[in-house]
Amino acid sequence: MKVKFLIIRFSSIGDIVLTTPVVRGLKQQVDNAEVHFVTKKKFACLVSSSPYIDKVHLLEDNIGTLIHELEKEDYDYIIDLHNNFRSNKIKRRLKMQSFAVNKVNWEKFLMIRFKMNRLPNVHIVDRYLETVSVFDVKNDRLGLDYFIDESAAFQQSDLPETFRNSYVAFVIAGTYFTKKLPVHKVSQICQQIPYPVILLGGKNEFDEGEQVLSQSKGNVLNFAGKISLNQSASLVRDSRVVLANDTGLMHIAAAFKKKIFSFWGNTIPEFGMTPYQPNELSEIMQINDLKCRPCSKLGHHKCPKKHFKCMEDIDVQKAIDWINKNY
Repeated sequence: MKVKFLIIRFSSIGDIVLTTPVVRGLKQQVDNAEVHFVTKKKFACLVSSSPYIDKVHLLEDNIGTLIHELEKEDYDYIIDLHNNFRSNKIKRRLKMQSFAVNKVNWEKFLMIRFKMNRLPNVHIVDRYLETVSVFDVKNDRLGLDYFIDESAAFQQSDLPETFRNSYVAFVIAGTYFTKKLPVHKVSQICQQIPYPVILLGGKNEFDEGEQVLSQSKGNVLNFAGKISLNQSASLVRDSRVVLANDTGLMHIAAAFKKKIFSFWGNTIPEFGMTPYQPNELSEIMQINDLKCRPCSKLGHHKCPKKHFKCMEDIDVQKAIDWINKNY
């Protein structure tokens, strides 16, 4: 008999990618599982190509319209991997058994406000998987998934010839200023390595990418804000190594088992959002023992202390040495 699941995760890029072991586990380990996924419309491309998802439902402007659509589906269980006001509203209306992720918000608050570390030493992926343990779903240790319809991928033939064989993918994106390596440090790295570099990010990073490009020695392409998410993801997939802030494309890189050098500013790995099962040569770069860190679980648009030491004190030479060793 079919068992019908609804998985809820509205946003954002990295958080949705981190749900993929749950999606795969339900589909592969629960007999006759039918898996539906609900997310925001702008993130549909993250899940639409998954072979483990039978149907995608999209949240647009009106959650009432979405709920009306979901009420027709007759689910058996809801797996709430967002656990917020809107996901709880869906659960109340659908009135069926549900399982929600523990977001450890209280523990995060203690760490941010009082620097009291009560955080569980458990990755968010494993906390997601705890929600489906009642169905005897186990961690298959296959890591994250990311599926790209090749028609939506960036074509390597469209790159300049010197970039087609290999390049560094440098993810300069970040939802908040305090999660982004400063532009001058990005420029230093690009100037001091002999390899082609492709800058990736959203529209908010276009100007920053142009600054780096203007200071480069001709080895940089700025695609930030110029191409689609799946085109960016395919460029990450086809790169030799990846440099990234703590952001969505970092998790996509982990799904492709890339060698990742990640920069951590106001957020900390202890929050449980590090690259999940990436290539074993990956490294995390952070400034330890800063009394002001972490200052937020998400980020700020400017440094609350005005010194931004968590990123300004990053030693770019370590990144350069890592690139030269692993390229």
